[in-house]
Amino acid sequence: MEFLNHWVELVDNYLWGYVLVFLLVGTGLFLTVRMRGVQVWGLWHGIKLTRGLYDKKEDEGDLTHFKALATALSATVGVGNIAGVAIALRQGGPGAMFWLWVTAAVGMTTKFTECTLAVKYRRMDAAGFVAGGPMYYIERGLGPHWKWLAVTFAFLAGFASFGVGCMAQAGELTRAFMGLFPGLSHPLGQSGLDLGNIVIGLAIALATGVVIIGGIRRIGEVTSFLVPLMALFYIAAALVIIVANITRLPAAVALIFHDAFTGTAAVGGFTGAGFIYAMQMGVRRGLFSNESGLGSAPIAHATAKTDRPVREGYVALLEPFIDTIVICSMTGLVIVLTGAWTEPGKIGGADLTAHAFAAGLGNLIAGQGQALLGRIIVTVGIILFAYSTAISWSYYGDRCVSYLFGLKAVLPYRYLFCFFLLVGAAIKIDLVWNLCDIMNGAMAVPNLVALILLSGVVWKELRDYRPRIPGFDRELREKKAAAANKT
Repeated sequence: MEFLNHWVELVDNYLWGYVLVFLLVGTGLFLTVRMRGVQVWGLWHGIKLTRGLYDKKEDEGDLTHFKALATALSATVGVGNIAGVAIALRQGGPGAMFWLWVTAAVGMTTKFTECTLAVKYRRMDAAGFVAGGPMYYIERGLGPHWKWLAVTFAFLAGFASFGVGCMAQAGELTRAFMGLFPGLSHPLGQSGLDLGNIVIGLAIALATGVVIIGGIRRIGEVTSFLVPLMALFYIAAALVIIVANITRLPAAVALIFHDAFTGTAAVGGFTGAGFIYAMQMGVRRGLFSNESGLGSAPIAHATAKTDRPVREGYVALLEPFIDTIVICSMTGLVIVLTGAWTEPGKIGGADLTAHAFAAGLGNLIAGQGQALLGRIIVTVGIILFAYSTAISWSYYGDRCVSYLFGLKAVLPYRYLFCFFLLVGAAIKIDLVWNLCDIMNGAMAVPNLVALILLSGVVWKELRDYRPRIPGFDRELREKKAAAANKT
C-alpha cells in the first residue's frame, strides 16, 4: 500500500506542479485576451450585480446573484487560504505571493467564461431545480458527440467530491479542533482510532447533513450567511495584525515583488528557493485555492436567477478576487510581516499561520496570551472554512451524480457524503486523498477544452451585453452627443 501511495503521490505532484500550471494559466491568459481584459473593466459591474441592483424575481433560477456567489465562495474559501498559503511561502519564499496574485488575475477571466457558459446551457431537472455546469455546456454547447467528455468530467468531479470536498475538509477541521482542545483525545486501544475524532466527525456529518439534505436553496441560505461572516472574521483579525505591524509593511511588499523574480536566499530556517520554484508554488497554491478552470464553481453559479448568462459571468469573476487577492493575501502578509516563514524547524501549514498570528499579536498582547489567541483565530477560521467547503462540494457532487445516474441517486449520494465526512474525521487515508486530488485536477482538462472551443460563444454574449452596462450605453451616448451638437 505504501508503494502504491508513493507513486500516486508522485503523479499528484506532477499534475499539480507542472501540467495544470501550464494548462490553467495558459487558458486564463488566452481567455483574458479573448475577452479584452474583462476582469479589469467588468469588476465594478460585477459588484453592482452582486448587490442585487439587477435582480428580478421572475427570472429563471434558484438563487440570487449574491447567494450563487456565496455558495461558490464557500467551496473555494477553504483550508487552502490558511494552510495552503503558508505552505507556498514556507517552500517558495515571499515571491510565491506575487505569482499567487497573477494566478488570481487571469483566473478571474476563466471564472467569467465558465460561469457564463454554465447559465447559458443549464436546464431544469425533473424536480424543477436548475442543473448546470461543465457536463451540460460540454454536451449542449459542443454537441452530443462530445457527451463522452461531459461524462468524464462528471465522473471525475463526483469522485473528487468525496476527497477534496469531504474527507480532507473533515480531517483538517478535526485536527484543528483537537489541536485547540487536546484533552478531548481518547485513543481506542490499538485500533488507531480516537473517540474524540469520531465524536467530532459525527458532529460534522450531522451539521452538514441538516443543510445539504434540504438541497440548493437551503445551501444558498446557509452560505449567504456563513461566507460573509467567516470572511469578515478572518480579514478583520489579519488587518489588526497588519495595522499593528504597519511600519514593516512597505518592506514586506517590496520583498514579495523582489523575490518573485529573483528567488529567495537561505535565511533563518528557510532553505532558499529559486525564481522558478517560487513561481511554481505560488501558481499551484493559487489554482488550488480559487479553483479557476477546474469546473466546480460553474455548477453553483448555474443556479443564479437571471435571463442574461453573461451577468453571472461578471459576478463569478469576483470569486478569485475575494478568495485569493483578498483572503489569501491576508494570510500571506501576516506571515511575511512577522518573518514566520523563516522560522527554523518543521513548522508548516496551518501551524505556521497560527505561529505568524501569534507573533503578530506580540505588539498588542504580552505573555502567553498571544500564542493562544493566534491559535484560536486560525482554528476558528479552519472550522468555518472547512465546514462551508464541505457544504458546497456536496452540491457539486450531487449535480454530477444526477447527471450520470438521474435524480434517484441524489439522496443516497448525500447520505454517503455525510458518512465519508465521519470517515475523514476518524481516520487518515492518504491513498484515497491523493487519488481524489488527482481527479480534482484531472477534471480541469475536459473543462478547459470546452472553454477554449466555446470562447467565441461567450465573446458574443459579452459583446451583445456590454452596451447595456451603464457607462457603455451606446444609445445614451448618442443622445448626449446629439444634445451637445444642438447647443
